[in-house]
Amino acid sequence: MTLQEYTDEAVSLLKRLIAIPSVSRDEKLAADELENTIRNYGFEPHREGNNVWIVCPDFQADRPTILLNAHIDTVRPVASWTRNPHSPVIEGDRLYGLGANDCGGGLVSLLQVFRILTSQPSALNPLIPLPHREGRGGSPNLIYLASCEEEVSGKDGIVKALPLLPQIDVAIVGEPTGMQPAVAEKGLMVLDITAHGKSGHAARNEGVNAIYEALDDLEWLRHYQFERVSPFLGATQMQATVIQAGTQHNVVPDECRITVDVRTNECYTNEEVFDIIRHHVNSEVQARSFRLHSSHIDLDHPLIRRCVELGMTPFGSPTLSDQALMPFPSFKLGPGDSARSHSADEYICISEIHHAIRTYCQLLTQTT
Repeated sequence: MTLQEYTDEAVSLLKRLIAIPSVSRDEKLAADELENTIRNYGFEPHREGNNVWIVCPDFQADRPTILLNAHIDTVRPVASWTRNPHSPVIEGDRLYGLGANDCGGGLVSLLQVFRILTSQPSALNPLIPLPHREGRGGSPNLIYLASCEEEVSGKDGIVKALPLLPQIDVAIVGEPTGMQPAVAEKGLMVLDITAHGKSGHAARNEGVNAIYEALDDLEWLRHYQFERVSPFLGATQMQATVIQAGTQHNVVPDECRITVDVRTNECYTNEEVFDIIRHHVNSEVQARSFRLHSSHIDLDHPLIRRCVELGMTPFGSPTLSDQALMPFPSFKLGPGDSARSHSADEYICISEIHHAIRTYCQLLTQTT
């Protein structure tokens, strides 16, 4: 098959997937379609819930392993769509539809790359050797994983699949990056901060107003600057995003609840940032989770060096992905533009899919 034929099959699959609603936690039908397509390609897919994956036929446990990952699920369509989000339409070079850009383009491109690299080894080997594992090395194994619940970092998403896979040495995540390598990604921690007061009658100026008790903490959250700054992600940032207090106009509130969105860089763990905040504010602080850490990969990693050789420019990504749940080196590299994600009239360019398949193959082989 030619590169154009692989591109055509990628676009055909993406159109079928767009037509199947696959909002997070409701991806079964899309996973069924992907599983059937993989089986029709001649591979034997594995499945855990709505996570679907395939392992290269010549897998050898003593070789390093590259994971090719993208997600099946989408967000819900926003109200401002001007077309049916589940009716795939091609206009010129653009394929419109919900999930086309995030993350359908990467999903179908990486699957075609897996097909190419496993069905035509004589044309596309040798793969770039990765650092040896326990003194062993050689051309890597490939695993393709289509994960679910990425948009909500769900408990039945990639965290369910990873323990069932062989040991992974590095992952390429097909999020839309304009086919530039995102070598660092911000983490996420959501905090619930509660200031306590004492209720009383507003007319008699009784009690202790919890809103006023929270003011100093809000001011600190607004102005505090974390010392360690990432060259790719900048500083760790905090934003108070929700405030809830009071029951009615004449009752002094005895509780003020603040939701804080924290975006960490790779210089801190979420636990470190939590401790800094907890020791600086007077209010009660609770973290909903510590699991979504910032991620990064060394610029000297062979695949990043290869990206640079091919003319790509490493950068830092502010958006969260399944990388936060990967306990091994990873980077984002995929067709499309992150600015199109979660927006009305989302689209991917067919030329972007064609370019992605070619570029992935160049990255993972020594062809030019």
